[in-house]
Parts: sequence; structure tokens; C-alpha cells
Amino acid sequence: MEIPVVVYGVVLDPTSNSPIIILKDEFTNRILPIWIGIFEANAIAMKLEGVTTPRPMTHDLLKNVIEDMGGEVERIVVDDLKDGTFYGKIYIKKGEEILKIDSRPSDAIALAVRVGAPIFVEEKVFKEASIVGTTEGLPDGEDLRDWLENLSPDDLGKYKM
Repeated sequence: MEIPVVVYGVVLDPTSNSPIIILKDEFTNRILPIWIGIFEANAIAMKLEGVTTPRPMTHDLLKNVIEDMGGEVERIVVDDLKDGTFYGKIYIKKGEEILKIDSRPSDAIALAVRVGAPIFVEEKVFKEASIVGTTEGLPDGEDLRDWLENLSPDDLGKYKM
């Protein structure tokens, strides 16, 4: 079952200084952290903050290619977790056909925020890797960022992109 999520934030792992994207289940408020690369984190954060660049970045290029070829990003799904590595799919609609493209979740999310496509996580991934049962009572804004950045490595788990 695919669960709709939103990008709740991008923070740094307090131990490794690696970026982590935080996805939040829109219905139950579970949180899913995924370690991502610095370039993907930058691409996601720039779009979320409304920063534009004079020339297309890699994910902008991917968006342009898909659209110029008559396709539309229907949705992205974080669909598996194997040996500590997350897997994702980009669903592209072209006419009546739906193409499923294997992707790192970080690249798929960077594309999704550019095109406004919905993001989903398979329930089995949430069951394996969510770190908090709920976000009820958690702080917002900068307080949330402080809370997330002060989680211990044991709180976050040991998952990679």
C-alpha cells in the first residue's frame, strides 16, 4: 500500500554531517528519514526555498526532457529497503502508457518537488524504517530542525540512500 508523504525537512545527521531528507506520512504523522547526497539535498532545498538558477540543474534537465518528450511525472514512490538502502520509482505517464523508472529516492524527490508530483512510501518501508510513531506534539520550524538535528544515531537508524 502506498502512503502519501510530504517533504518535512532536510537536516544534517549530527554524527556524520550527511544530509537527511525527512518524509512525513500525511495521515498518521510518522516520520521517515532517508540519508541523501549533498547535491540532491541542495537540489531539493533550493526548490523548496524558491531559489532559481540561471541555467537548468540536473533535476531541472530531467524535468525538461520528460516534458519535452510528451511525458508527465505522475508520482514517485519509495518502494523498498534492502540492506539499509532505499529504492524508489518514478512513474511517468506518456499517453496511455505508464513507465516505471528505477531511481534513488533522493533523485526522485528532487524531480517531484520540481513538477509538483505526489510522493508516496510503501507501507512496508514505513514499518521497517520510520523513527517516530507520530509527529503529534513535535515542534515546528526551527524548533523542529533543532529536535531532528539532536536525535542520536540510534534514534535515526542506519539507513542510506
